[in-house]
Amino acid sequence: MFVNGQTVVVTETGEGVTRKILGAGGTLMMTEVTFQKDAVGAMHSHPHEQVSYIVHGSFAFTLGSETQILRQGDSVYIPSNVEHGVVALEDRSIILDVFTPQREDFLY
Repeated sequence: MFVNGQTVVVTETGEGVTRKILGAGGTLMMTEVTFQKDAVGAMHSHPHEQVSYIVHGSFAFTLGSETQILRQGDSVYIPSNVEHGVVALEDRSIILDVFTPQREDFLY
C-alpha cells in the first residue's frame, strides 16, 4: 500500500485538530495529527498500544498522572488502557501516531 500524503483525506477531529490516516492494514495503523496552538487532544484511553512521535512543534503530553513537555524528535509509548492526552504549545504541532491493533473507529 502506497499513500500519497498530499492527497489523503483530512478529517477534522476537534477544534484546531486534524487527522490523516497514512497507513492501515493487518494489525497496524499510522496517523498524522496536526494541532493549532492551544488545541487539546482530550484525555482518553483505548485498548490499542500506541507510539507517538513529535514531528513538529511541542506538546504538554499527559500519560497517566505524569505530564512532560515533548518536542520535535521526542516520542512516547502508551500501553493499552492508559489514559493520555495533549495540549499543543505551538501552531502546526504534528504528532505521528502508530497503533496496534488498528483503530477501527478511525476508518471511514
